[in-house]
Amino acid sequence: MTRQLAAVDRPRPGPLWRSRDFALLWGGQTVSEVGTRISGVAVPLLAANTLDASVFQVSLLTFLAWLPYLLFSLPAGLVADRVDQRRLMVACDLGRAALLLSVPAVALVGRLTLPFLYVVVGLAGVLTVFFTVAYKSILPRLVPADRLVEGNARLTVSQDSAQLVGPTVGGTLTGLVGAAMTFLGTALAFVVSAVTLLLIRPPAAARPATGARVPVRAALTEGLGFIRRQPILLSILACVTTSNFFAIATSSLEVTFLVRELHASPAMVGVVFSLGAVGGLVTGALADRLSRWIGSARVIWVAMAAPGPLYLLVPLARPGWGLVLYAVGLAAFSANAVLFNVAILSYRQRVTPPELLGRVTASFLWICFGVVPLGALFGGTLGSQWALRPALVVCALGTWSAALFVVLSPLRRMRDLPADRPPLQSPQTPR
Repeated sequence: MTRQLAAVDRPRPGPLWRSRDFALLWGGQTVSEVGTRISGVAVPLLAANTLDASVFQVSLLTFLAWLPYLLFSLPAGLVADRVDQRRLMVACDLGRAALLLSVPAVALVGRLTLPFLYVVVGLAGVLTVFFTVAYKSILPRLVPADRLVEGNARLTVSQDSAQLVGPTVGGTLTGLVGAAMTFLGTALAFVVSAVTLLLIRPPAAARPATGARVPVRAALTEGLGFIRRQPILLSILACVTTSNFFAIATSSLEVTFLVRELHASPAMVGVVFSLGAVGGLVTGALADRLSRWIGSARVIWVAMAAPGPLYLLVPLARPGWGLVLYAVGLAAFSANAVLFNVAILSYRQRVTPPELLGRVTASFLWICFGVVPLGALFGGTLGSQWALRPALVVCALGTWSAALFVVLSPLRRMRDLPADRPPLQSPQTPR
């Protein structure tokens, strides 16, 4: 452990993008994120327009895409801690590429059906869970500990940039070549990601430790046990889970609200969402600077609490120029989400021992993504029983209320993150 920390706690050698391994990770994941956003448009369009799926059948695709986080996050964390994370990510990328290539192949022979698409989406979702757990655990092996915020910020900016570009590209490709053929572009993006990952050469001293292993049943819950012993991580998890629940509830209502209440055209809906992503791009670009100015620990609760009042601009929006209020409200949430996520991911990577990072990451995903289907159901029920505007007010207040978990945590008395990871204290953990 001492040798590993000594290897990563170095003075800043220069711009992070000049680091070969980080640049490869960053470039590959940028392409992969764009591909993911393209498929986010192509999948529902294929189901609705080509396969004549009903509204419920289309929504089932979203359910199947998120369900694997609830079922497989904990096993994925165990696997990520016991195998080479880079090779696991490559295998997941190639597996997802093969699954997506099967869609146009089956379409060409006239055998494409909705159940087949369900299988592809579900299996791709399982691979995405394993990839995501490894992806969120590999960065500390590639960059110094004091540059995690900067590295996470750059990766997050790529995600927000993909949110701006991907849907437009996906819609354009679908119109030009059809939804099924659009999957070729997404598959290619995953292949590019796999190639860049294969070119990465993590330092030998930073490879996962080996040694005696705990029983599988105990190992699956070891990440949860570590979180329970860390008051700040527990508060962060409660905050993220609450925020995700109400944010997804909002998301389940927003298109209907924009079209039916604000009379926005499909093109204007896209413009509003693109403007909303600008907040995340700005804070992502400034995340490292803001973290050092405000404090790398303090920024966690500031990022959650400060933008909250602006969320209420979403239900206050009106037709015409009043759509700007909606865009500003979305931009405030996007800014909060990016700055907050960069800060908490960097904190989790710093305080978690390397041999537990995969399982701790998986435990976070299992809980905070596991509420996503419930949040969508809550939003849909609330919007059906109440008018859309009052339902969005409840969702906005609920999202802001999540800040209480971190405002009232020990983070409020801290300015900066701890410099090093603490030693692992669990008697059941390797080494």
